[in-house]
Amino acid sequence: MNHRTLIAIATYNEMENLPRLVDEIFTVCPEADLLIVDDNSPDGTGQWCDEKAAQDTRLRCLHREGKLGLGTAAIAGFAYAIENDYDVLVNLDADFSHHPRYLPQLLGRYASEEPVDVVIGSRYTKGGGVKGWPLSRRMMSRCVNLYGRCLLGLPVNDISGSFRCYRVDLLRKLDLKQIHSRGYSFYEEILWRLKRVGARFAEVPIEFVDREFGQSKINSREAVAALLILFRLGVKNWLRF
Repeated sequence: MNHRTLIAIATYNEMENLPRLVDEIFTVCPEADLLIVDDNSPDGTGQWCDEKAAQDTRLRCLHREGKLGLGTAAIAGFAYAIENDYDVLVNLDADFSHHPRYLPQLLGRYASEEPVDVVIGSRYTKGGGVKGWPLSRRMMSRCVNLYGRCLLGLPVNDISGSFRCYRVDLLRKLDLKQIHSRGYSFYEEILWRLKRVGARFAEVPIEFVDREFGQSKINSREAVAALLILFRLGVKNWLRF
């Protein structure tokens, strides 16, 4: 069975990565559509997307007024997939930390005989890994995953990565306006909310590679805010409301 597939990418100053990334995505998934959600990148990322979209109808660009956060960019992708009747939505980062070569594995697991609603490209399942991070960042990521899994009762190993494949029909069951997270805690919160509507999860191993070009968008303030949001969600989870 063929599934209408949308691949969504949030961008802010990704001109060093995006042209090559788009080419590689269409090489491995030629029948998919691609949505770029650009936060008014001053480096011309949005302008490049418009020029590319004029040549390739598989590409769309959603322009936003400014840097509004990864969570809201992901929600914009969800809404676009729902409104345009896609069957499957895939999220990945724009910096090649999530390599497009893994897309066939995620989509293949989604389409397998064993039903699944969310497929996670996982750093922390057997066969997965991380390349290019110092030990301190590896330990921090592991601790955040353990912290979030315990608080939210999530049945997967990698809850903080954004490389995922979602069944759009399940996304329709969510009230996207209720999502609190606007930054990095979004990825944990959305798994928790999907669990609450009966999602079935699977993981496929990936090697996460730290970006080679451009700058990381995370900062300590956003990290602390994410931990606080996870704590509040954890209280809701354990008190069952």
